[in-house]
Amino acid sequence: MRSSFTPPRQVKIGDAAAFAGSTPRAIRHYHEIGLLPEPERGGDDRRRYGYEDMIRLLWIRKMADAGIALDDIRVAFAGGTTGTASADAAGGEGIAGILERLEETLAEQEAELRRQRTAVQRMRTEGSRMGLLSDVVTERLKSLPEGSLRQADLDSLLVTERIFGPLGAAVQATRFVVLATHPTLREDSDRIDAAEEALDDSVAVDDPRVAQVAAERHAFESALQAVIEESGLDEDDDDLFDAWDSLHPSTADLSSGRREADSMSVCEAAGKMPYDFSPARLRCMELAEELSAQDSPATQDTA
Repeated sequence: MRSSFTPPRQVKIGDAAAFAGSTPRAIRHYHEIGLLPEPERGGDDRRRYGYEDMIRLLWIRKMADAGIALDDIRVAFAGGTTGTASADAAGGEGIAGILERLEETLAEQEAELRRQRTAVQRMRTEGSRMGLLSDVVTERLKSLPEGSLRQADLDSLLVTERIFGPLGAAVQATRFVVLATHPTLREDSDRIDAAEEALDDSVAVDDPRVAQVAAERHAFESALQAVIEESGLDEDDDDLFDAWDSLHPSTADLSSGRREADSMSVCEAAGKMPYDFSPARLRCMELAEELSAQDSPATQDTA
C-alpha cells in the first residue's frame, strides 16, 4: 500500500532551521552576509526553502560545527565544495587550504588545552597556590610538613619566578625550606620583618633605627646562610644549577636580561611590580646590602 504522505516542495524558515539544526536568526544572518542566497518568497512574502537550499544549510551547519569560520565557508562555496584546492577570485584559497589552516589552528588549541589541563591538575594535586609554581620549584618544597609554608612565602616565590624564572624561584625556595624547619629563625625573621615595616613614611632616613634594623637584617641573613650551608642545602642549589644548565643552557644565567620568553629583567620588573616601601625602609635595605658586601670574600681580599 502506497503512503499517502507527500513531502513538501518548499518549507518555511522555521522548518528549514529545525531540519538543519540551526535557528531562523542564524539563517537570516547567512542571507545578510551572502553565505546563503535569498530563496523564493511565497504569496505571504515569507521565504520558502527548497531541496538545494536545505543541502546548502546542511553544509553550512556541518562546516561551522567543525570550527570553520563563516567567511571561510563563503570562500569555500565560491571556490567549489569538492575538496579540491582550487582558488576563488576573492581570497585565493580553496577549501583544502582552509581546512589545512583550520587543522593547524585546532592543533594549537589542543596543545593549549593540554597545558591548561595540566596546570589545573597540578593545582588540585599540589594545592591551589603551590600548584601555580613550576615543577622545579615545588620539588624543593615537597618534603616540608603540611602547613609549614605561609601564603606570603608562596606569593614571594610566585613573584620571583615571574622575574627570574623557575631556576631563580627554586633557589629562593631554599630560604623558605629553612624557615619552615627552624622555628627560631622564623621568629627572628618575623621580628625583623615587623621592624622593617615600622620604618614607614614617618621615619626619617637618618633615624638611628634605620641603621639598627639594617644591622639586624644583616645578622639574620648571615645566620640563615650558615644554616643553609650546615644543612647542605647550598650543595643542593649547586646540583640544581648543574641540572638546569644541561637542560636549559641558554637560560641558566640569572643575571641575563631575559631568561625565558615569559620572564623579565630586574630593571623591567622594578618599574612594574609595586612595593610600598618608604624612603627609610629603602635606605635600610641599602645599608644591609652594604654590610653584606663588606663580608664578601672579594671585599675581604682587597681590604
